[in-house]
Amino acid sequence: QVQLVESGGGLVQAGDSLRLSCAASGRTVSGYAMGWFRQAPGKEREFVAAITWSGGPTYYAKSVEGRCTISRANAKNTVYLQMNSLKPEDAAIYYCAGKSTTTNVAQARTYDYWGQGTQVTVSS
Repeated sequence: QVQLVESGGGLVQAGDSLRLSCAASGRTVSGYAMGWFRQAPGKEREFVAAITWSGGPTYYAKSVEGRCTISRANAKNTVYLQMNSLKPEDAAIYYCAGKSTTTNVAQARTYDYWGQGTQVTVSS
């Protein structure tokens, strides 16, 4: 069983930056993929970014590409989401998720493990 714990959220002003962290514990398998999703009030959960644990490509939603970078630190069992130039529309609860495959990384329903979420609030 894998446990994921997000951290790094907070209240920022538009244009500021944040780095979210997702610490994974428990058993891991090869071909693992990690993703970041977010959910704002009244909206569906949406894909933000994903990365493969084994060093494959990264993926980004159109809404964040150019402003966000997903990265990993295998030795620390941690995945990061660096968010720059934050906008009010970025405000949401951000969730870290993991899966044992590297396909369909933008589809939330394909993920096996989820963190508790970390709140990101962006003021104008």
